[in-house]
Amino acid sequence: MAENTVSTAATPKAKSKPVAVAAPAFEMPKFEMPKFEMPKFEIPKFEVPTAFREIAEKGIAQAKENYEKVKSAAEQATDVLEETYSTASKGCASYGLKLVETTRANSDAAFDLMSELMTAKSYSEVVELSSAYLRKQFDALVAQAKELSEHAQKVATDTAEPLKESISTTFNKAA
Repeated sequence: MAENTVSTAATPKAKSKPVAVAAPAFEMPKFEMPKFEMPKFEIPKFEVPTAFREIAEKGIAQAKENYEKVKSAAEQATDVLEETYSTASKGCASYGLKLVETTRANSDAAFDLMSELMTAKSYSEVVELSSAYLRKQFDALVAQAKELSEHAQKVATDTAEPLKESISTTFNKAA
């Protein structure tokens, strides 16, 4: 038997050169766009009956009048809100100042107690000073809480007053 031998030797391949690919030139078709004329439709001339014209004029006048009313109401509402905001801002600032004043008074009382306790000669004197301080501070805190709540209520009332007046005048006009 004869054996077929196949040569597996590598055959040299031919080197290929890079080929420059030219981009195809794209040209717009050479034709003109068709020109169309707008068709002329004749609108028939007719006169609007005077009744319709009067109704339209009344509607326009009423719309203008309503617009002016709405514009006036919006301006009034803006003024009321500005006044309310200003009142609330001032009230909150004064409440904050009153709160700082109260805190300062309580801090001063606590420092006074500490300085008195440092100079106390006996334990019984410390107990006596502490008890007196607590009674005094309890009364002061009750008074301060009452004062702060009255001030907060006054701020709330003063802030709500312009809104209340505006709403009542608006409903009185509507009635």
